Amino acid sequence: MALESGMARIRIKDLRLRTYIGINDDEIRNKQDVVINIEVLYPARNAVRANDIEDALNYRTLTKAVIAHVENNRFSLLERMTQELLDLVMREPSVCHAQVEVDKPHALRFADSVSITLAAGR
Repeated sequence: MALESGMARIRIKDLRLRTYIGINDDEIRNKQDVVINIEVLYPARNAVRANDIEDALNYRTLTKAVIAHVENNRFSLLERMTQELLDLVMREPSVCHAQVEVDKPHALRFADSVSITLAAGR
C-alpha cells in the first residue's frame, strides 16, 4: 500500500514468540515458535512536528501488548491468532490500516513455515 502525505508506516519485523498453537495432542501440550510481522499505517504529522512520543504511535507499547496476548493464550488455528492480533492493533484509534502475518515454523515437513496474513482498515 502506497503511503499518502503525512502518513507513517511502522513495521514490526520477525517478532519471535512461543505459544500454544495447534490441534494435535503434542501442539496442545507444548509451546511452539511463531514469528509475527505487523505493519501499521497512521497519520504522523503531529509526531513529526512535535518530536514527542505523546503524538506518535508507540510501537513499544503495541509490541508489549502483542507479546502478552500471544504468551498468555492458547490458539487452535493460525487464523484465530492472527485475527485476535489484528483486532488488538486496530484498537489503537490512530491506526488507519494494519496487516498482521503469523508464521508457524516447521508446521509442514518440507516447508520452512506456514503463515496467515490478515488486514483491516478504516
